[in-house]
Amino acid sequence: MPWNKRDYPVSMKNLEPRVREKAVDIANALLDEGYDEGRAIAIATAKAKEWNEEHPEHRSKKRRPKLHVVPHEDGWAVKEEGGAVRYQAGTKLEAVDRAKEWASDANTSAIVHRRDGTVETSHNYS
Repeated sequence: MPWNKRDYPVSMKNLEPRVREKAVDIANALLDEGYDEGRAIAIATAKAKEWNEEHPEHRSKKRRPKLHVVPHEDGWAVKEEGGAVRYQAGTKLEAVDRAKEWASDANTSAIVHRRDGTVETSHNYS
């Protein structure tokens, strides 16, 4: 019997909805291949959890530190919020470009500061 969003094995009731949907899809495919129902559920649940850990939507929900472009020594730097300098640049533009690239990749924010420390602008990629 194929399962769906509203009708799924009881053992999947405590999974996050998106993980449960993936598990249901996998379990249905395994049933189509002739797997026993109990085995299909176990494999599908494990694979859906594994998929969730590697999926970009999951990674984006993890707390990623914001990146800050700040004055640093004779130039500018990109720092993780509450952390150390990740990158030093001679110009603000170089630091901003790098921070925006990293923030976009990590689904977080890049906050650009002025020389006096106040916030000039923010780029949110979450």
